[in-house]
Amino acid sequence: MQLNTSASVISFAKQLEGDSAGFYEKMAERYPKAAELFLTFSKENKNYETMVQRAYYGVITDAIEGCFAFTVETDKYTFEKEPAKKLRDADALNQAIDMEQKLISFYTDAAEQSKAFMADVPRTFLIVARKRRNREDKLRALLKET
Repeated sequence: MQLNTSASVISFAKQLEGDSAGFYEKMAERYPKAAELFLTFSKENKNYETMVQRAYYGVITDAIEGCFAFTVETDKYTFEKEPAKKLRDADALNQAIDMEQKLISFYTDAAEQSKAFMADVPRTFLIVARKRRNREDKLRALLKET
């Protein structure tokens, strides 16, 4: 599905954050030794969602919404909402890394598409992408330990 309005992109970001938070909560149940890290990631996702919504509501007007268009193809950013049950630890961590890469791509692409229209939303998208890159690094470090 293609998203064209800023409201639809913000709603999609909210959905991605909720889905990935749920993914990390399930990872915490599955891998007790890294549960604290995964629960921290889940909590951070809720903060990212709030950051994006605040940036959007802080600048949005009917005039911007009426002429502001994205071309976000949602299929490019979808991921499994749960860690596969029969995967080894390393495979599940790779699944999490893949999810983070898709989310980084979403936020980076959305920032690029919106930078000509407003400053706060793309800046927030880039902040979330940067934080997710740091998270990806933590997942890769955890993967090396397994």
